[in-house]
Amino acid sequence: MKEFNTTGVCIPEKHYMADVSKKIAAIEKMVEEGKYFTINKPRQFGKTTIIHLLKKRLEEKDYRVISITFEDFDQQIFSESKIFVKEFLLTIRDRFEFNGDLKFSELIEKNLNQVNNMKDLSRFITSMIGKSSREIILIIDEVDKSSNNQLFLDFLGMLRSKYLLQQQRQDLSFKSVVLAGVHNVKNLKLKLRADEEHKYNSPWNIASEFKVKLELETAEIKSMLKDYAGEREVAMNLEEIAGKLHFYSSGLPFLVSKLAEIIESEILAAKAQKKWEKRDIDEAVKLILQRDLSNFDTLIKNIENNSDLEKMCRDLLVEGRKITFNYYNPTIEKGELYGIFKNDDGSLKIHNRIYEQLIYGYLISKIENEMETDAFDFRDNFIDEGQLNLKAILERFQLFIKEQYSDKDQDFLERNGRLVFLAFLKPIINGKGFDFKEVQISQEKRLDVVVTYLEQKYIVELKIWRGEKYYKNGLIQLADYIESQNMKEGYLLTFNFNQDKEYKKEELAVKDKKIYAYRV
Repeated sequence: MKEFNTTGVCIPEKHYMADVSKKIAAIEKMVEEGKYFTINKPRQFGKTTIIHLLKKRLEEKDYRVISITFEDFDQQIFSESKIFVKEFLLTIRDRFEFNGDLKFSELIEKNLNQVNNMKDLSRFITSMIGKSSREIILIIDEVDKSSNNQLFLDFLGMLRSKYLLQQQRQDLSFKSVVLAGVHNVKNLKLKLRADEEHKYNSPWNIASEFKVKLELETAEIKSMLKDYAGEREVAMNLEEIAGKLHFYSSGLPFLVSKLAEIIESEILAAKAQKKWEKRDIDEAVKLILQRDLSNFDTLIKNIENNSDLEKMCRDLLVEGRKITFNYYNPTIEKGELYGIFKNDDGSLKIHNRIYEQLIYGYLISKIENEMETDAFDFRDNFIDEGQLNLKAILERFQLFIKEQYSDKDQDFLERNGRLVFLAFLKPIINGKGFDFKEVQISQEKRLDVVVTYLEQKYIVELKIWRGEKYYKNGLIQLADYIESQNMKEGYLLTFNFNQDKEYKKEELAVKDKKIYAYRV
């Protein structure tokens, strides 16, 4: 049987895969139009799989496809033009030979000693294309491995020159060139002439814009689940399960497959019947957030190594700021490059809800050492007959703030109040549930925390005190939100940083909803 794959290229015969034929058709159209373009996405966004499927499709349409990866090229190859051009040709020769295209593998072998620089390589490409009865497509994966190398930029410049001359019918070049990597090589700069050190131009400004989204749509996830359910005879509501997977992952291929893999190999194994349910996805999210995954490691390291990214993540998640998406903002550009941010109808958002949880955990861990909390020691006091006693937790948190945070700690608390609460909550629900944050943009920058514990769900709204009027408006908004979630009660935690504040707790009825309100 096939399996869910989370490492390397996905093979239709071996792995359960989403039907991405629409994406392939859109990219194929760009190739047929003779476009030169770049597919730049973070790792594990499905680039290599897309390239594999694209190559198969183009070969079916009788194109001659050269598909290589610079992953195989070590730094020594980029040290000298002569070494690079020969290795490039030898790699192409190997591909031709493997595919049984012996005429062209022999052609390269015959002319190898005559190619010693970029100009020679350009002329050989012209000759090779002239001898081919089929149009040739060049695909290079991991193209940015040596993107900071001048030789690589010269190579791009050579392809650019050939493309422009081909447009003017003064040279022959590849029908289409597809470059894939993390960084967008279009943003790299190239010296126009060796004696003009300060004049630069992009060697890849000929590239067409790549608009195909590699994230999976709900319908595409559904196609993968349908294949799986049919082969394994597993029951599920395909539409509902696919929608919930997309809700948490925003269609990031790695996360979709990893969640499905966890449900299949761990959660389903403990069940009496072979059936997927929505709560299984919630459980899989809890489990994936406990894993040491290279995808997560890379995400957190990128935030840790870039203080501007960490600040922007805090602004979005902790402060509830609304930030307009602007690609020309270097921090936003960097965050999108690393797969942290996305453009959501013009607003900046964390790419998916799992990454939100992961980043929250990272931010919380940074302040845990500054807190002196005994919440874990009293964990049993907060559990009543298997249910979370959130009122007891909030009362204990109120006392904790009163005892631990004197006037000298107010600045720290004002900056980190929301994270302090989540850090207090974490050891109590650890292993049994998780807290999910959802920013509701309004005048007051509300931050709703949906806490799950076993089968129960609790809504807590965190606010900063801005006066009685805003407080009352916030209660009405919370009641409306509780109604939208088909629940009867919710909790309001308000941080008041005034000197004359009082620690209050009250039980209120707002729009037929019960709200337990606490001020700290």
